[in-house]
Amino acid sequence: MTTTSTTTDDDERPVALSEPVTDPFTTLPDLTPLRSAARAGDWQATKTFFTTLDPTENSVEKTSFASGQLAGLDGVETYLERAAADHPDDPLPRTLLAERYIRVGWAIRSRARAEHVSRDQFGQFHDWLRRAEQLLIDVCAEQPGNAAAWTARLLTARGLELGQTEARRRYDRLSAHHPHHFRAQSQLLQQVCPKWSGSWEAAHAFAQECVTAAPAGSHAGAVVAEAHIEHWADLEGVDQRTYMRSVSVRDELRAAARASVLHPDYAPGWSWIAADSAFALAFSIGGHAEDAAAHFVSLENRVNEYQWQYLPGWKAAFVKYRKSALATL
Repeated sequence: MTTTSTTTDDDERPVALSEPVTDPFTTLPDLTPLRSAARAGDWQATKTFFTTLDPTENSVEKTSFASGQLAGLDGVETYLERAAADHPDDPLPRTLLAERYIRVGWAIRSRARAEHVSRDQFGQFHDWLRRAEQLLIDVCAEQPGNAAAWTARLLTARGLELGQTEARRRYDRLSAHHPHHFRAQSQLLQQVCPKWSGSWEAAHAFAQECVTAAPAGSHAGAVVAEAHIEHWADLEGVDQRTYMRSVSVRDELRAAARASVLHPDYAPGWSWIAADSAFALAFSIGGHAEDAAAHFVSLENRVNEYQWQYLPGWKAAFVKYRKSALATL
């Protein structure tokens, strides 16, 4: 396909723009050693990757993020099961194994609405989540501040339909140690949406709670964009076409972006692609190309595909919206 180009602030050479790249191990090269370790079934190299992350609050976000990415690699449960058996006193292999079990279960269930998921799918799905939950209960007892484990338990709570109160309890246990953990916020947002027995009032209130409580420059503002995307995706016809175009939604998105990814104190970490992807999508489907531009400039060819998959032919849509946004610069 034909490519265009843009220029980054750090490099005056134009960057070729083509189809979006979704693989996090490509878009975030710092993750490459983790994939290499997983492909080799090398537990020691895997442990070294996690234990040598920078010893700051940012390492909590990175550990949780990387746990989720490792879980997406086919077959890693084999060597993680072996590591968990060989190192029964180490919570790390159990946490990573639980994340993998959850990913296997959700893949069986699929992203379909409940009415389109078979009884057999639900049975297998719940079985994998229960296996994960048993591992995570012990890990959280041993390490109450383990953000990756508590975040994973938000996924098991939702999938096992443990209810809003239990999901919030788990989130509160995590936030007592790490109050602005973006991955956990994104997971609880899913829980409080109507598709999981929540409400739009609860979803938007939680998103605003996240951005209001967080320090300026955190990822929390992206939760506002995610909430609006989820609301938009649940609508049909004229309501869907007009929702993102409303001035109130546009202004909420602008304020959230200024408080997070566009703030001078923004510290990107490894969740920045998900955050900018959410804003780029939300502004684009609302027809706010000029607002979307800064996010597409940051993303270039990179994208988190999770929300974008709500669009039919989303890769072509990404290219189209990016071209429109960059044309406003």
